[in-house]
Parts: sequence; C-alpha cells; structure tokens
Amino acid sequence: MSVLTWILLASAAGGLLSVALATVAMAVRIEWLPVMISYAIGALLGAAFLEVLPHALEHGGDAQRLTGAVLAGILMFFLLEKLVLWRHCHLETCEAHSALARPVYGHAGAHGHDHGRSGLMITVGDTFHNFVDGIMIAAAFLVDIKLGIVTTLAIVSHEIPQEIGDFLILLHSGYSRARALALNVVSSLATLVGAMLAYHALSPLTGAMPYILAFAAAGMIYVAVADLIPGLHKRAELRHTGQQIALILLGVMTVWAIGFGAQFWYGEGLHVH
Repeated sequence: MSVLTWILLASAAGGLLSVALATVAMAVRIEWLPVMISYAIGALLGAAFLEVLPHALEHGGDAQRLTGAVLAGILMFFLLEKLVLWRHCHLETCEAHSALARPVYGHAGAHGHDHGRSGLMITVGDTFHNFVDGIMIAAAFLVDIKLGIVTTLAIVSHEIPQEIGDFLILLHSGYSRARALALNVVSSLATLVGAMLAYHALSPLTGAMPYILAFAAAGMIYVAVADLIPGLHKRAELRHTGQQIALILLGVMTVWAIGFGAQFWYGEGLHVH
C-alpha cells in the first residue's frame, strides 16, 4: 500500500474505532476508565520514547535542537490547554469536566442541563484535538510505516477514555445518546482532515521531519504526564498503585512488541524512503 493509503486508513479507522470502543466500554462498565487510562499512559510514553524520538534522531536531527523542540512543544500544548482548545480530561470528576459539567441550576433547572453549552465547548475542543492527532499520524507515516502504526495505537488508546468522558459531558448537557454519539463521530472525522492536510503540507519538508516528530512526541508526553498521571494519584492504595504500574508497563510493552514485530516480519519493507 502507498503511504497515503496507510494514512487514510489509520486516521479514519483510528478516529471511528476509538468512538466505537469507547461506546462499547461505557456500556459494559464505566469503572474500566482508570484501567484504560493507565494503559494509555504506557502506550503514549512508550510510543514517544521508544519509537518517535529514536526515529527523529535516526533521521538526522541534532540532539540539542530536538530536545529544544520537545520542550517548545510541551510549552505550546500547555498554552493550548490554558486556552481551552485542548481538553484531555477523561473523567467527570477531573478539573475541566467538573467545571464545564457542573449543574447551573439558575439556568438549567433541576435536571442540571446547561442547554448544550458544556457539550458545545467539549465538542469544539475535541475536534481541535482530533485534528492535531491526524497531523501526528500523518507525520509518523511519512517517516516510517511501523512508526505510523505505533503512533496510531498510542492515539487510539488514549482516545477511548477521552471519548467516554466527552460522551458523559454531552449527556449531562442535555443531548440524547444518539445525538451525543453522532457529535463524537463527526468530531472524530477531524483526525482524517488533519492527516490529509499534514500529508500534503509535510511531504516536501523532509528536512524538517525530525523536528516535527519531536513536536509529536512532546504532545504524547504532555498528555501522559500533565493530564493523565495526576488522575491516578487519586487512588493511592497499594493495590491500585500496583495495578496502575502493571497496566502502564503493559502499554509500554505493547508498543515495544508492535515495533519489534513489525521490524521482524516486514523489515526494511516498512521503511519509507
């Protein structure tokens, strides 16, 4: 398959698959959210440190400039989150969702609905976030098919708990289940849009790819460290801590296994020249 075909399939399937799996997981048991989040942390950190950054170094990036790009990326994602353009909360009890979804009884009545205001904010933020995810997926596939597959896995893994959280906020805002699901599906299509734009914009910029990868790694690190890990500290019991560590390691090992397996079975055939 061509690189463009890989990007199309990964971005479209990744966005829709995360929504589908989130819907199924929420229907089965909402208590699975902490488990999904722990696994997502491992997948994101594993993809960033075991695949994305090593590929950036392999493609001729200067180590000092690459680390500077990672630092700049982390600061940029921090600013985006401050501007409420990037919302990654995965539980109703997290700071952003509790602020957005808190019942406004003076305007919403006894049911706690806010006439869709919180849901609209969540949808806008999620659409922007999915758009950025598409850029990351395209950038990874333009460098290496194996890297693209691993990056897509990491993105889907943290999209599942996020989509569950967004779905809950939309329901709280007064949307029906059908409309909330439809909004999540439409929002997920922004991944495809971002990927297509990135493919056409980044293809000529081969010299800049190491720094684009560093920027993508910064996004993964920021989401894992600044957004997901703090939520795990709410469960400080030894049993929960052990479970969290095991699931984080499982996420890391999944990324390693996919990378190793792809290299073993396909070798240089997966490399994009």
